[in-house]
Amino acid sequence: MTRPLPTWRSLLFVPVLAERFVAKAHTRGADAIILDLEDSIVPANKAAARAAVAAAVPRVAQGGADVTVRINRPLELAVPDIAASVMPGVSALMLPKVMGPEHVRLLGELVSDREAALGMEIGHTRFLVLIETPAALPHLFAIAAEPRMAGMSVGGEDMATELGATPSADSNYVFAMQGLAACRAASILPMGSMGQLANINDLDSYRAGLKRGRTLGFMTASCIHPAHVPIINEEYGASPAELDRARRLLAAFDVAVAAGEGAVAFEGSMIDLPVVIRARRLLERAAAWA
Repeated sequence: MTRPLPTWRSLLFVPVLAERFVAKAHTRGADAIILDLEDSIVPANKAAARAAVAAAVPRVAQGGADVTVRINRPLELAVPDIAASVMPGVSALMLPKVMGPEHVRLLGELVSDREAALGMEIGHTRFLVLIETPAALPHLFAIAAEPRMAGMSVGGEDMATELGATPSADSNYVFAMQGLAACRAASILPMGSMGQLANINDLDSYRAGLKRGRTLGFMTASCIHPAHVPIINEEYGASPAELDRARRLLAAFDVAVAAGEGAVAFEGSMIDLPVVIRARRLLERAAAWA
């Protein structure tokens, strides 16, 4: 199942039964759309939400975004969610409240069965995992290493509630960084930011959290409000100036290597291999956003 890592910066949640959100999702500029079957859908409407997925997928994808679906945690809901959501147009499933690698493996078997029934490539459907309970924290590295994994997020409102904490960057920091390390070890996307969680209208604070998240190593963030999408794309993307500097840095390093040097002064700083690797990664990711 080894495949290139998605280059997503932003993922926008869209309640699958909210017609006005579905209709405009493709105009929002998100790299991926998350059709939600979980928190935004009341229990009485779960069946209707599943029935709406197939028609919603091509509508939200028409602007070029990838499509993912967030399923429900209880197995009696997850099984029909998977049956309704696995299809060629869905790149990944988002799995909430994952408890451990066995949980991921069980859902993976269900997805494989559905892929086989549809004649799809086994492994087509990637997993984005949400770690939202303290009991799952000891298993972060094992979860991240599961074959279908594309990304993982640790923390959020549910985790804070379980911890008896007020949701904040401080209460989430330790666990988010543990999750980031697990993601990097498994070469999957570290998802999240280090900002405030509740006030969606405080865009300055939201941007500050993304800036901090990027410096710590996060690459991707999900959001519930369209106004957040361009901010994520800016902060987890790259400006023309950053890309230009990365190209010039690599050119300077290539000259140094040709001269038998392992490090070189560049615009007032010393650059060596780790700096070069970061520049190359930035340019590789940016190629997908052009």
